[in-house]
Amino acid sequence: MHGIDQHGKVVWRRRLRRDRWLRVLLDAVEPGCVIGMEACSGAHHGARQLQASGFTVKLSAPRFVKPYVKSNKNDANDAAAICEAMIRPNMRFVAVKTVEQQDLQPIHRIRSAIMSQRTAKANQIRGLVAAYGLVAPPQLGPLRSAIPCWLEDAENGLTDYLRSLLHDLWADLQQLEARLTGLDRQIEQFARSNPVTQRLQQLRGVGPLIATALVATVGDAAHYHKGRQRAAALGLTSRQHSSGGKNRLLGISKRGDV
Repeated sequence: MHGIDQHGKVVWRRRLRRDRWLRVLLDAVEPGCVIGMEACSGAHHGARQLQASGFTVKLSAPRFVKPYVKSNKNDANDAAAICEAMIRPNMRFVAVKTVEQQDLQPIHRIRSAIMSQRTAKANQIRGLVAAYGLVAPPQLGPLRSAIPCWLEDAENGLTDYLRSLLHDLWADLQQLEARLTGLDRQIEQFARSNPVTQRLQQLRGVGPLIATALVATVGDAAHYHKGRQRAAALGLTSRQHSSGGKNRLLGISKRGDV
């Protein structure tokens, strides 16, 4: 922990364990102080606890803190860099997520992981049957219909051993799709019950999936002064390599929440 006064003078430095920092901070620092933290997986939980105790919390993106790290990287220098970054007048901060937002995020992340596993499983099936002269369709729907036909066709060249393995892979694929269906049902249920997602779905092209993802990521949109700032935070903006008054716009960047 690194503390400074209103003049930027260091008044407090302490090294604390993860299970003690919050209690020590509540006992040593007066409510109303501004506390800066680097936005990470556990920062939002700690920020909500500090806000409930009367503190003002500012979360800084790690890429905005890195330029203020002096000398070598260590915990003390990182804390000093966070303290230096949060007092900059033009610094941008990350909004503290609510518990509802953090409940939505795992659904989307688990869903994305399961979709990757499903794609990998389908590609594995295609590669295995290709060694026996069977050409699998590239789409997932026709592949699901083709697998039972391969298992029942005794003249297609598949051995009994491979049929047994293929049957297990087909069961794995069906299980992944069942989990995806369950997650989609949860997303649709939340989208119907939340007034913000209901308003978002009135936009053309926005359904339950995009609406809930926006709510989980953005939260209170008043944190952004205009929509272009939110687009830039998501990385939906062109990279620039401009100099000498000549604007050179490149492709869409991959900065932000992918």
